[in-house]
Order: sequence, then structure tokens, then C-alpha cells
Amino acid sequence: MPRRISANYNSQLLDVFVNWFDKCYSCVRWDGLFSQFYRLKFGVRQGSVLSPYLFAVYLDDIIDQRAHDLHSLVIIYADDILLLAQSLRELQFMITECERELIWLDMCINVKKSCCMRIGPRYNVSCNSITTVGGALPWVNNFRYLGIVLVKSRTFRCSLSDAKKSFYRSLNAIFGRIGRQSSEEVVLQLMSSKCLPILLYGLEACSLTKSDLNSLDFVVNRFLMKLFKTINLEIIAECRSFFNVPLPSYTILHRANSFMKKYSNCNNVLCKVLAGIG
Repeated sequence: MPRRISANYNSQLLDVFVNWFDKCYSCVRWDGLFSQFYRLKFGVRQGSVLSPYLFAVYLDDIIDQRAHDLHSLVIIYADDILLLAQSLRELQFMITECERELIWLDMCINVKKSCCMRIGPRYNVSCNSITTVGGALPWVNNFRYLGIVLVKSRTFRCSLSDAKKSFYRSLNAIFGRIGRQSSEEVVLQLMSSKCLPILLYGLEACSLTKSDLNSLDFVVNRFLMKLFKTINLEIIAECRSFFNVPLPSYTILHRANSFMKKYSNCNNVLCKVLAGIG
């Protein structure tokens, strides 16, 4: 357990957690047969309501190591760690500090799943390798973080290509199975509930250009043209209005406003500062 947890939590509550997790056992089921039960000595229960909080407490020391530095930022979501720094020297220092703390927690950085990317005016300039105990981290043109593909650029940008491909893939799978057998209302309901969430996932927190929004609208309009067998945008607009299918640009704007409202009302000081800047 982290070295500071005992000072922040009730000792009796800690005893309950220790007693609870000390009695965790599991087995393997294969083709109706069960293996012998074995004891789980590490980790938290997947799917448990308490697990995210306990894991956050476990990694809390990593954030505390950088809490005093205003030139760098550590973002942790479960076991995904994002380090933001203004220089290579600062980034290397952050990696070393985080790795030292992870080793103390009996954890390590997975070099095969880690990478570095540069955003800013000099995003195309070659950089020296960032080293870890497990090896050097590669510099990449894009990477996925929490389901969003970020790309190197002069400004913060995300890629929509993977989202659009996944949208088309899921939509074609549904439309290919039901085809023209179901009504347009059923097809659009399935698209709204199963496919649009894939296309719009997390985009309310991203900075999208007008071109990005137009490309998302085109994806939906293109399918509606196929569904209603017309290329007339006025007819497509009437169909969207009749079946209550808003364009992605409108949905993202509505979600972004709701997101920023919740973000600015958060008690976290950093959230309030960033909300004021935005």
C-alpha cells in the first residue's frame, strides 16, 4: 500500500479492506470443468465499485511527486498514465521519477505499450530517445489514449479516421444483416443507439475544427442518402427532422456545453482553471 494511505484513512476501515482482499480466491473454467482454486495476492476485483478508488489511492504517490511543478502535468486514469512536459529534459525527469515510484509499488512501465509524441510549433523536429529501465520509448505520429486517437501537430488535435471506420463497420454489419427487411425507423434507431456512440465517443472533450465537424456530418448524411435512395440534401434534412436524427455537429456541441458545465462545477482546482481558460 502507498506510504501515505495510513495517515489519510481510518485504521479500522483499512483493517476491513485488508481482511477482505486477503481472502480472494479464483479458478479457471474450461469446457465445463473447473481448476483448483488459487489465492489472489495482488490486484483489485474487476468490476467492483471500490476498485477504481483503491487503485487511485495506490497510485496517488505518483501524482504527489509532481504536484509542486507547474511546468508538467501527470494525468492518470486507472493504469493509463499520461505525462505532459514542456521540454525533453523535463519529460525524461518525469519518466524517471514516475518509474522510481512504480518500482517502489512493485509495478513497471510497459515499454511495448508506451510511446512519446510531440505537439507544438516544432512537432516535426526529431527528438532524442526517452529512456526507461525497460528500454527507450519510440516517438510516434499518433497514439490512442482512452479511446481517442491523438496526432502530432502544431496544435492539439485528434484523428477521426478510426472513429469513422468503426462507425461504417458497425453500421454495415447491422444494415447487411437486416437490409431492406426492416423499416427506415428501425434502421435509424439502431444507428442512433449502436453506431453513433462509436462515432462520437469522447469528442465533446476534443477541440474540433469546422472541417472535422463537416466530415462527421458527411458520414451520417452519406448513409441517409443510401437508406433513402437520394442525393438531395434538402430531402435528407427533412428525413432527419422527421425521424429526429440530429447531425453529429449539433450533438457534439450540445455534449460539449454539458461537459464544460460539469467540468467548471467540479471542485478540483485544475478543472476550474482550465475551464476558465477555455
